[in-house]
Amino acid sequence: MAETTAGGPAEGRAALGPLAAISRHYGADPAWVLAGGGNTSYKTADRLYVKASGFALGTIDASGFCEIDRARLDAIWSRQYPGDKDAREDAVLADLMAARAPGETKRPSVETLLHGFFPQAYVVHTHPAIVNGLTCSQEGEAAFARLFGGEGIWVPLVDPGYTLAVAVRAIFDAHVAQKGAAPAFMFMQNHGLLVAADSPEAIAALSGAIVAKLAGAIAAAGVREPDLRPVIADPGETEAFAAALRGLAGDGVSVRHRADAMTLGFAADAASFAAIAQPYSPDHIVYAGHEFLRVEGRAELAAAWASYQARNGQRPRVILAKGLGAFSVGGGPGQTEAASAQAASRVLDLFADACKVATYTRAFGGPRFMTPEAVAFIRNWEVEKYRSSVAGR
Repeated sequence: MAETTAGGPAEGRAALGPLAAISRHYGADPAWVLAGGGNTSYKTADRLYVKASGFALGTIDASGFCEIDRARLDAIWSRQYPGDKDAREDAVLADLMAARAPGETKRPSVETLLHGFFPQAYVVHTHPAIVNGLTCSQEGEAAFARLFGGEGIWVPLVDPGYTLAVAVRAIFDAHVAQKGAAPAFMFMQNHGLLVAADSPEAIAALSGAIVAKLAGAIAAAGVREPDLRPVIADPGETEAFAAALRGLAGDGVSVRHRADAMTLGFAADAASFAAIAQPYSPDHIVYAGHEFLRVEGRAELAAAWASYQARNGQRPRVILAKGLGAFSVGGGPGQTEAASAQAASRVLDLFADACKVATYTRAFGGPRFMTPEAVAFIRNWEVEKYRSSVAGR
């Protein structure tokens, strides 16, 4: 693999200010990143500085990056790992932790291996809804080839972690062999966007160009932007529905409500709801749940809630009601009121993102959800359980 020509650890630490700045630029913009999603990195010849788990891009500073020894990281590629997926992921995680520079205690992003083999100095991985409108669509790969040709690479849906890293490396190496240069960006099916460049300015220019091209394709297909105009739902019934949810969810929960034209459209009937009835991406699962609940009204809520819990072993986090909109449930016993409210708001943000993705997929042949196997992997994966615990829901 190509190596960056930047200097050593001292230069890397000096670059953490610009890395933190571009991380906050994207992390604080909900059009690019929500909740704890996304990750960024900067590399020198012998060090990789990657966002540590538990730090949000929107507020990160220089202390939020994990310092990795690149020689130790690259050594992972020469190792043989168990065939059993759980044992394999445990072994890779142990090696990833061992690749940290001396004295480093933070936990590196699970996608550190991806950051490592892109030779460009800066790597920014985000989850824009407009990008995922393509990556989560039936015609996504064909549309990617049509719009972007050989400029970047497309990665099909595979389990995250080491399996994803192996798949991306094979596609990456094939691109290098064919084009004679590393790709500058990558679209990952049902996941998001990765952009690589040697300066923050180049990252911004390329990211903006990608989004502009997608916006043009969506408009050309006759698909309108998500309709976020507020809708005033029946105040009395809205409060009664929220109170019923609090009663079902128990002590310490917070309930939030969203009503706009987009949300009410997906809540209108079973056919409309079908476009968001299954998960599009790992972040939707982690922060908003792998399945939303829709009811016609308050009269059927208790039975639908009980059925959901029996089916899934947990309460729903998003509940849609015809004519009222979407309600989120967050927090619980042991959490502060503020933490529960934050959790409920985060759930609603990820739900709205799923609705935006569903809207954009209309330009590319309609929705393509994560497979049941991929959903099960995310729900049971140690790394995502860790992310969920850090999220505090």
